[in-house]
Amino acid sequence: MSSVVGDSEVVDVVVVDDEPSFLEALRSGLEREGFRIHTAVDGVEALDVIAAVDPDLVLLDVMLPRMSGIDVCRSVRRSSQVPIIMVSAKGDEIDAVVGLEVGADDYVTKPYRMRELVARMRAVLRRQPVVVAAGSITEADEEVLTVGDVTLYPERHEVVVKGVRLHLPLKEFELLELLLEHAGRVVTRDRVIDEVWGHDYVGDTKTLDVHVKRLRSKIEPDPARPTRITTIRGVGYRYERG
Repeated sequence: MSSVVGDSEVVDVVVVDDEPSFLEALRSGLEREGFRIHTAVDGVEALDVIAAVDPDLVLLDVMLPRMSGIDVCRSVRRSSQVPIIMVSAKGDEIDAVVGLEVGADDYVTKPYRMRELVARMRAVLRRQPVVVAAGSITEADEEVLTVGDVTLYPERHEVVVKGVRLHLPLKEFELLELLLEHAGRVVTRDRVIDEVWGHDYVGDTKTLDVHVKRLRSKIEPDPARPTRITTIRGVGYRYERG
């Protein structure tokens, strides 16, 4: 795993797909873009490779032998926040959305252009949290965002709700951070996508809807009747101060 994502760093990517010809074509294309590629052809092998490599990003097909991409994603999320992009065929798009619900950061559908895939990968990598050395931040100088009984610590990548610490995937954390920063004000959908997914994001906006739903399930007293993250129809979302 590279310590810093940048132009001069080698980025380790685990690509998981059970079609050998597709896998090799993808390996060739991504290596030309400067990525270091590690491959797996089924879900069980994927877990082994991910554990061995500790990659910077995982490109994970939904339909896999031995263990589905959804189950792989769920398993990885128990111990790692590595960015995961789900890949699905057009008919399996709903499965990719389920992947978002279990912790994937984004999804793409086949067929796709290599340029689009690389743009999505780089956008996800740019949003990686900054790693801070232990002891370099004190409570006195740490930035804290608090609204009601929800507190977010940006430097520690931690969220506490009613005294209980939550472990949020990167995109959910960044989404909550943006909404808390603008608590009481409407944040448009376009702005959320630009700031959380990047200005060059070219994916489906359903990704945002899924992440909002997941975030509500973790911080709302009643996710079916949200009172913290409210939808402003046709505009965006607002984190309520009350």
